[in-house]
Amino acid sequence: MAEPDSGAAAEAPLYLRVAAALREDLAQRRISPGSRLPSERSLSQRYHVNRQTVRSALQLLREEGLVVTDRRGTFAAGPGAEARAEDPAPRVHRPTFPGGPRAAGTLVRASLAWEPPPVPLAPRLQLAPGEPTLVHRHVVLDPRGSALQRAVSWFSRAALAEIPQLARYRRGRDCRQQPDLRLLYHWMHQAGLRIVHRESVGVPAGAGTTGGAARLLVHRVVSDQHGHALEITDIDVAARSAAWTYEFSA
Repeated sequence: MAEPDSGAAAEAPLYLRVAAALREDLAQRRISPGSRLPSERSLSQRYHVNRQTVRSALQLLREEGLVVTDRRGTFAAGPGAEARAEDPAPRVHRPTFPGGPRAAGTLVRASLAWEPPPVPLAPRLQLAPGEPTLVHRHVVLDPRGSALQRAVSWFSRAALAEIPQLARYRRGRDCRQQPDLRLLYHWMHQAGLRIVHRESVGVPAGAGTTGGAARLLVHRVVSDQHGHALEITDIDVAARSAAWTYEFSA
């Protein structure tokens, strides 16, 4: 595997480095659309890594829509690959951040702000009362403009310190109207964080009763290997109109 130029890239997990090398081959058409990629064994020998590392790299490329896999192998995305992917292999995913790869871009509204979290959350986020932090808001709309899902995420002091891709948004700098945080959990892994997801699902009082809309409330806490919270997210789903899906890695 070609050595990255920067020291930071050289310290990235091996599967991210393999994925980057394959992504470059795909972008430069060294692997043409629809053509079959080398076998896992060949890739592990080429990049001097084990096959599990290769599988993790290919999974990332599948999540990005760059390759597809069926029982005959993995193919570069394109017309040829789509024709072959008649019997796709089961897919395993990490939990997705709100606005992840499956979100319909035309029906999503996302924004970033820098503001204090609710008082009860501040200690979990290693923040003093009233101390601001990065906040991500995400809304999924139906074709009529009604909200199917709303999510609010607050990031901890540790997350902003450890994850360079989040740090660039500090104090409102580079906050866009439609921020792209789809790779948030990959950024966490790249920063050397082993993350644990804990979700609690509840039904608000009155939901589904006469005159009450059916809703689900999801409270997600993502922590590092030391038990420190990195992100806390509250998701409110209109249960009659949309589904909220758990996606766990094996």
